[in-house]
Amino acid sequence: MKLKVYSTDATKSTEKEFKLPTFEGDKGLQAVKEVVVAHRANARQGTRSTKTRGEVRGGGKKPWNQKGSGRARAGSSRSPLWSGGGVVFGPKPRDFSKKINGKVKALAFSRALFDRAVAGDVDVIEAFSPAQPKTKLMGQVVSRIAPKGKVLLVDAPFTAETSRAARNLDRVTLQEAAKLNTLDLVAYSKIVVSTKAIEQLIARATGGQS
Repeated sequence: MKLKVYSTDATKSTEKEFKLPTFEGDKGLQAVKEVVVAHRANARQGTRSTKTRGEVRGGGKKPWNQKGSGRARAGSSRSPLWSGGGVVFGPKPRDFSKKINGKVKALAFSRALFDRAVAGDVDVIEAFSPAQPKTKLMGQVVSRIAPKGKVLLVDAPFTAETSRAARNLDRVTLQEAAKLNTLDLVAYSKIVVSTKAIEQLIARATGGQS
């Protein structure tokens, strides 16, 4: 598969062949969905909590007599019908995490990488090495490759100078190739990968790692 390869300043580009995994039909699409759902579920804290009528303080005394007042019967001021009362079927702390088989993760990663590459959303840069570690220069490089949208930069690993130059760009996120996951691959408009990183990603996609 051919990908566009940019020079370090992104002023020149050529096409180069890369041995990315290929897919036909719907193979791996369900795996991508399951892994993305699992990543998002695992990010949920699950700490929301409400009190039932049995947990709310007070309400032990019957507000008024059962009969004779003309008002509706009431046994407790902590009824869910009352202000300050308990909550019916409210959220309780729970674990939202989902477990995904390693082979499913690997399949999803490979399929997501293939789909984004086919769509033209993956570009390669020779190296992230701006002339000076300045945000303005890094922003110019990114804008030449991706004028708009959220951009994910992938290297193996990033130098301190590159991290300093890119960390204040509001639409840019940095991720190391070894930590890249399926959710990263589907969440950004453009993925820019260094030549070092693309080799690692191809090795992961063809070697069964997730």
